[in-house]
Amino acid sequence: MSLPFFILIIASLFLAYRGPETKKNHTSAGFASLKPIGNEKYAIDNKESVVEWNCSMVFADKGGHTGYISISKGELMIEKRQLVSGKVEIDMNTMTDEFHGSNNNLINHLKEADFFDVKKFPIATFAVTNVSSGDEENIKITGNLTIKGITNSVTFPAKIKLKGRILNADGEVTIDRTQWDIRYGSGRFFDDLADHAISDSIQFNLKIVARK
Repeated sequence: MSLPFFILIIASLFLAYRGPETKKNHTSAGFASLKPIGNEKYAIDNKESVVEWNCSMVFADKGGHTGYISISKGELMIEKRQLVSGKVEIDMNTMTDEFHGSNNNLINHLKEADFFDVKKFPIATFAVTNVSSGDEENIKITGNLTIKGITNSVTFPAKIKLKGRILNADGEVTIDRTQWDIRYGSGRFFDDLADHAISDSIQFNLKIVARK
């Protein structure tokens, strides 16, 4: 075999060998274009959601009052089964006493300027600004509570349960009403109330049902 012919054979074999076959990316174009799922919105069911309020006299033996206020609308945003944001609107015109009466001296007075001034400020709002969680259900919510046009930050514990497309949330927050300019009957501002002084604390119990 001549040397040129031998070199030609070796070169042909070298060119034919391309090394081990590399795996091709078989990811389809459709899969590659999918975007990660973002926040999931749950709309608050205003027929099943309610805010219970409790207030009392400074002297416990003078009693107290309990009532309800309806949530008009709102939504909660969930990401990876955790609350991340939300906003709730509360219709102050729906205020009732514990017997669901809305046309009595107590409720009429609470709607006046002495207390919530409902004619001027018919809507109260709460907007979530931060959520810290101990586990999936037990969380601590911080948000801006606006009453009578005045906004203050509040923090309170809450429980959230997700089942299918339904979210149930329960929380309890106690506020100092004077921070929202509700001073009527407050011993902090009036020194002649004696045993007619009303506690500065108002407790709100929130029961929320929201649907995806």
